[in-house]
Amino acid sequence: MDLIKKLTGKNQADYEQAAAHIIDNADSKSFEELVSKEDFLFDFIKQNVSKRLEYACNKDNFKNLLSFLSYYSPSYADFIAKTLAKYADDEVLSKMKELLTNGNDSEKCYTVKFYSYYKDNEVLETLKQYAFSEDEQLAFNSALALSSMGDKSSLDLAVEKMNSDDDFEVLSGVKFISAYGEKSLLNKIFEIMKKSSVSEYIASEIGYMESLLKLLNSEYYSDTLLAIYNILQGLGEIVPLSNVFTFQLYEVFERLIFCEPNSKNAVILLTAKNKFNQLTENDEYLFDEDKNTKEEVKAIKALLNDNLDEDLDNFIAPELNENSDFVYPALDLIKHGNLIRNLLSSKNQTIILKTLETLKSINELSQEDKNKALEYITDENIKAIVLAL
Repeated sequence: MDLIKKLTGKNQADYEQAAAHIIDNADSKSFEELVSKEDFLFDFIKQNVSKRLEYACNKDNFKNLLSFLSYYSPSYADFIAKTLAKYADDEVLSKMKELLTNGNDSEKCYTVKFYSYYKDNEVLETLKQYAFSEDEQLAFNSALALSSMGDKSSLDLAVEKMNSDDDFEVLSGVKFISAYGEKSLLNKIFEIMKKSSVSEYIASEIGYMESLLKLLNSEYYSDTLLAIYNILQGLGEIVPLSNVFTFQLYEVFERLIFCEPNSKNAVILLTAKNKFNQLTENDEYLFDEDKNTKEEVKAIKALLNDNLDEDLDNFIAPELNENSDFVYPALDLIKHGNLIRNLLSSKNQTIILKTLETLKSINELSQEDKNKALEYITDENIKAIVLAL
């Protein structure tokens, strides 16, 4: 039987023998094959494999793990880093420092993970350099290591990046803080999300940083709803569909459905209903997803379609004002123009434009609407767009 099939199978004798063979013989070819199948194995199988390989390690064979460092997998990085740190001697410590500087991308990712378990202040500066790398896995592992060491200077640098005018610098800072786990900065991240052009990415980092269900039971209730909206905007495109599990979206929507309805909840639930109907219209979004993800997406669709009353549309009106954080998502749900024409005299010219675009999308845009809007628009770029509508 194929060694990887034994390792991932249910027969205890087979998987113990396979794990022992791979570790005892430093079988890097089999480990490379295992990593190459990463996307085709369920998470629980990869978790089992990680435990089986770790169980096969001891103080006599642990150095064989060094043979695997050229094949990075986040599924097996923890057990490899933890085991190397557990038995580390001078030879291993010297090797890890060498790889931290001179290793390939995969070796650096493993080595940085190693320093989450083995504290060494001599590598702090290198970790801080890697913490904002374009290699997301290297940056993430570096932030974890710096957090485990309690380094605050890197956290200060991330906060500084969040104050930048460059959205990608801001996102780099947010990702660091999310990986570092500094939840005291959640309020600042929420405020940045509201103004950012990459709000879908920032909202996702909030969801990685703290449970959305927990946040819905906190002082961040409204901000969390807005984060959920932004996640929905990116879901299936820039936000992986498998994150329906990470963010517990079924449970999130179930909670919102069965609580007292209000305007903000209504906006989020109706947006979610539209999104999950779109995700299941054809195979475009679900084709490459695993069975569990497909089933979860369909279950969320059923939950939303079976439990949302059509009268929920009537709840969104309070959000149709220029001072609401939910005005843009509310405009996307509008079916009748008479509810939004008051926004044509808004002080916010972007809201005026969005209102006109909404009126056009529901076939209710008139020349009178455009003329009224133009009375309040001074931005030449927006004016040109309005004239072209």
